[in-house]
Amino acid sequence: MSERDIRRINNTKQSSIEFNGKPSVNGMLDGQIAIEKKSNSQLALYRKKFGKLFKVYMTSDGNQVVDKTLTTSSLKYTNKFTDYRAFSHNFTADVDASKLYLPWFNDTELATFRTAQGYLAPYKMTCHKLIFKPPDLDDNTDNITFAIEKKDDGDDTTDALCNYTYSTTFVDHTSVTINKSDWSADPVIDAGDVVALTITASHADIVESSKAFWITSVWKTEVVI
Repeated sequence: MSERDIRRINNTKQSSIEFNGKPSVNGMLDGQIAIEKKSNSQLALYRKKFGKLFKVYMTSDGNQVVDKTLTTSSLKYTNKFTDYRAFSHNFTADVDASKLYLPWFNDTELATFRTAQGYLAPYKMTCHKLIFKPPDLDDNTDNITFAIEKKDDGDDTTDALCNYTYSTTFVDHTSVTINKSDWSADPVIDAGDVVALTITASHADIVESSKAFWITSVWKTEVVI
């Protein structure tokens, strides 16, 4: 092969396989390959084979997208991942207008911030939602204020982080959900902080005897390996 032929091969570019339009089973020939790039999305490589359209994303920054379900026989994290973790705060008590700290590891509420009423966060955590199912209330129009408190890593001072007052009439045994956006401030706990949850009824007559309160918190947790 001459030097001229070598230069010609080196300078030859493959014809573009950019697909004009949305790649589809009916719009492509069997064996055809197409590339699609939408605004603010990854580059997608399509191939039609055996009457089906296959797609894989290509990344320029290391981030990858899966359109639907990711299935694997083994999944190993080497750096960081985010998941959602649920904690039970159920208790039985005659709730009055005093602030109560909710339990994390048993079913005993207390008027003070003690070890079983706090959780030492191993990772950065954000309260994704708080689900509350009331018992038979003696006064369903009373408000209940939920709050998040914390002790920062490095001190033993209890700091008020955020709160939310549920002022809608309660329906007995019907759960209500407090979402992240409902809190008065961003409900974020840093790794090393101790977090506590409290409830305070607006009046002492919300219940007149000891009753079961069902509470579950769900936290977005940023796990660093």
